[in-house]
This record gives sequence, structure tokens and C-alpha cells, in this order.
Amino acid sequence: MTAPFVPNTTAKRQGISVLGEGYRHSWDGVLVELWEAEGAGGARAEYISEHPRLFVLLDQSGGEFEMLLSPDRKTAPKRHAPRQISFIPAGVPLWSRVSTTTYVRHLDLHFDMEALRRRLADDFDSEVFEAPRLMFTDERLMTFANLIAAECQNPRAFHELYGDSLTTALFIDFLRAAPRGTRKRSALASWQLRRAIDYIEANCLRAIRLEELAELVGLSPSYFSHAFKAATGIPPHQWQTDARLKRAQQLLTDTAMSLTEVAAATGFYDQAHFTRAFRQHKGATPAAWRRDRRS
Repeated sequence: MTAPFVPNTTAKRQGISVLGEGYRHSWDGVLVELWEAEGAGGARAEYISEHPRLFVLLDQSGGEFEMLLSPDRKTAPKRHAPRQISFIPAGVPLWSRVSTTTYVRHLDLHFDMEALRRRLADDFDSEVFEAPRLMFTDERLMTFANLIAAECQNPRAFHELYGDSLTTALFIDFLRAAPRGTRKRSALASWQLRRAIDYIEANCLRAIRLEELAELVGLSPSYFSHAFKAATGIPPHQWQTDARLKRAQQLLTDTAMSLTEVAAATGFYDQAHFTRAFRQHKGATPAAWRRDRRS
């Protein structure tokens, strides 16, 4: 199991109040933080990290939220709008300020470059991480950012493989948004696919990391994720969910276990989570599916 990534950061705030305790979740080499804050008129902050980060402004109301790469007021600020993303390289200080009372909800993704290099392998391009990119828009990145925010906020996160997949997909798209060529991925070889599927199905009731599956077949996590989907048509975490549901179907058919007991025995958080997943993938609730089979 990979140790949680803990970034070294320094923050100075004046007139800015953090609302609540926020939410945090650590995936392989990535720490995700979800924050809500309110700044009074004239509030400002300075932030610097030894690791690069992505700042995603999810929601904003009230005044204007400005960002600067210099504390000098002569420097023209950039006004950050909701659904915009900023990348700040390691060691680059960032200043922000608001003119009137402003509410913001934002997502921060701090990441370790060596872990990202290992995860992305041939997708990795260090030059992309050298220059700041403030306030750009990308709908695919925003889709992943919102999914990551929801997963970070959920006290019963789906499973580790899902979070690894989301963060990997986000960073791949971030790299591809830069002006560089990409190479089409091929599917897994038959022996790689068989080994990965056997491993997922044997361990489907516990949290599986994307890195585990990639190591089994000698690929980087990002390459493995693409190649697995190219071979099967679905991402690895979906295969794991299907494997859990197959076990649930067997228990529904062969035992008198309650739905709550089946949910617990097949790795779901509770009966409601089990029912949602079952209905989504099988087209009927577990209770209805069981009744149909018994009749």
C-alpha cells in the first residue's frame, strides 16, 4: 500500500475565513482538498507549495476573485471565474485578493512529480509542469474535477481503484491540453488481460489500486487504464463492480440472505448503495431480480 502523500505548503491569509473543516482524500501521489471560504472586502492571501498543484474554482458568488503571480499591485490581476482551472508549479508563490465580500468553493490537487512520472510513464512531459497556467477552461477536466470533488466529499468513497482512475484520467487530460502530440494506445495482450481480470475477480471485495494492476502486467498505471478499456470496453473499476455484482447474484439465487447481508458480503457500503449499483447495471432492483428468478 502506497503511503499517503503529504505536501509541504505555506499559506498566509488576511480577512479570509475557511468555512467548515473541508474535505481531504489521498490517492497514489495525489492529495485532494475541497474547501469553502469567504473573504471580506480587501481580503488577500499568499500561498506557496513545494509541490505543483491544480486549483479548480467550482463555485463563486459575490465580488471578484483575483489571482496574481506577484504581490505588486502594478501587476495586472487575472479574475478567476467559476469552472476555471489554474496550474501553479512547485515553489511558485501565488497571491489572491477580493474587492468585496466573496464566497468561493474550490478544489486543490497537490501532487508528487515522481509519483506522477511513475503513474503516467510515456504520457509524462516535465515541460508541461514548468510554467504557470492561470484561469484556463477545459470541459473534460471540469467533469473529472467535479467527480473527484464528489468522491473526496463522500465519507463512504466508492473504492480506491475508482479514485486512482479519476485522478489519472484528469492528469492525462491536463497533459493532453498542452500543445504536444499523443500516441494511440493499443489494447492489452491476451495474457495481460487474463492476468488482470483474474486478479480483479479474486480481490474484488477489497480496495484495489490501479498501480497494483499495472504492476501485474509491467505497464504504467495510465497506459494500463487505457489498454484495459481498449480491450474490454469498460474501465478497471467497472469490471470490479461487475465482479461484485456477479457474486451478489449468486447469493441472491442460492441463499436466503437478506439484501443487507448480501450488500455487506459483496463489498458494498450498505443496502442502498448495493441497490443503486445493481439497478444501474442489471436493470432491476435486487429484490425484483430475486423474485423473478424464484418465480
